[in-house]
Amino acid sequence: MLVCGIDEAGRGPLAGPVVVAAVVFPHEFRINGVKDSKKLSPRKRDYYYNLIIQNCISYQIQVINNDVIDKINILKSTMLGIKRCLKQLKIKKELVLIDGNYFVLNNNLHKKYNYRLIVKGDDKVFHISAASVIAKVTRDRIMEFMDSLYPEYNFIKNKGYPTRKHIETVKKIGITGIHRKTFCEKYL
Repeated sequence: MLVCGIDEAGRGPLAGPVVVAAVVFPHEFRINGVKDSKKLSPRKRDYYYNLIIQNCISYQIQVINNDVIDKINILKSTMLGIKRCLKQLKIKKELVLIDGNYFVLNNNLHKKYNYRLIVKGDDKVFHISAASVIAKVTRDRIMEFMDSLYPEYNFIKNKGYPTRKHIETVKKIGITGIHRKTFCEKYL
């Protein structure tokens, strides 16, 4: 049986996209040491990212930018990323495991996928943990590139999250083209 794990990275930051990843492995396949991306060092995440990509049957990454997040909200943006990942994967998935407690497919897609929601799935299920690593590494790389465009915001370190220094910078010099306006309103 083929199992698809899905997770996202970047729901809470003030800047940058939300990234959704889907990874397909055989049900019994594991890579020792892969766990929730938040519990791995950046170096280990990069190491496992490469192992996951090399060993998975298929994977898909969707990047939903800050403009879409501002327009439809973060929850709908995450759902959009999940739906796009499922649509883009070209193989049949017998089971889809999604991190979290909320996801809704329309009637046509609901019949097509056997999916389960697992709260803290990125910490409990290998397939979701693998997706969390792919999503986190992808998002971190995007934010590291954004640091070269907006060095005063220190995205290389804060990855767009609302650290004290990031909030101070937003208050002092304003927002960039990658900031989520709806997330920054309370700081301006």
